[in-house]
Amino acid sequence: MLEAQSLAARRGYATLFRDVRFSLRPGEALVVTGPNGSGKTTLLRMLAGLTAPFEGEVRWRGEPVAPFAQALRDALLFNGHSSALKDELSAEENLDAWLRLDGERVASEVIAQALADVGLARQRRLPARVLSQGQRRRIALARLRLASRPLWILDEPATALDTDGLAMLAALVDAHLDGGGLCVAATHQALVLQSTRAQSLVLHAAVA
Repeated sequence: MLEAQSLAARRGYATLFRDVRFSLRPGEALVVTGPNGSGKTTLLRMLAGLTAPFEGEVRWRGEPVAPFAQALRDALLFNGHSSALKDELSAEENLDAWLRLDGERVASEVIAQALADVGLARQRRLPARVLSQGQRRRIALARLRLASRPLWILDEPATALDTDGLAMLAALVDAHLDGGGLCVAATHQALVLQSTRAQSLVLHAAVA
């Protein structure tokens, strides 16, 4: 279970949000929306243990977790808003590097198949710098295909994806939920999930 209890965030003298509360059980997702500057990325970084809340508490499996708590880090896959790719590495090499950072050792043929499954079979050995923004985002989809961690936190995962890419993303999240995983995603674009398992949270513009 992932819980937020009375979370608040400030930037300078402005309160980005306050009293954010939710509880996610296995097989459930939270979709976070709101205008630019409302604190979506800040909230996700709190839940990922990368930022301390101004007020409130994050709980994982019933226990409070401090920033950088190992128990949370071991359970977490975090995909940030930036693609975080090394331009000189190929799609295969970037995906392999991500997986190694996650503590995963995956055979090269499995990596190649994951990239083929997201439409990058022909581009898998090309350097990332020559790929379109949508193709770069599909490398992140391939990472999700191979992920084994129960908690996914995704910041703007739909950015630059076409209709097919959006359908792939939704299918990957639904499959993760079917397996008992949890997902928190912040997005400006619609992420169509099975409605009975998806909660929504709308953040508003910062207030003084």
